Amino acid sequence: MPRNILSTHSLVANKVTNTAGEDLGKIEELMIDVDAGQIAYAVLSFGGFLGFGNKLFAVPWSALHLDAEKEVFVFPITREKLQQAPGFDKDHWPRAADPYWDVHVYYGVKPHWEKD
Repeated sequence: MPRNILSTHSLVANKVTNTAGEDLGKIEELMIDVDAGQIAYAVLSFGGFLGFGNKLFAVPWSALHLDAEKEVFVFPITREKLQQAPGFDKDHWPRAADPYWDVHVYYGVKPHWEKD
């Protein structure tokens, strides 16, 4: 099976949809776990109008799936659940390494640092 190896530049600004094809926003930033050598989170912007009032969400990288044919990431979540997710604004980023800021539980995925 071929592997998808993409530059960070090509990932940022990619659109994100849910499994129903609804627009969930776009990837604004990638957060790297330097010690593990892998992407920990994608920062997803959602809501607002023309970039104003967007709420940002840290989405575990393992929760996103690339649809290479459509050139989007698919995040299997409803718009309503995303709207209720723990988020932040562009001027008040959380400490993503803080153990009690764990969005993995909310999204129901295993943390990237836990092995199968």
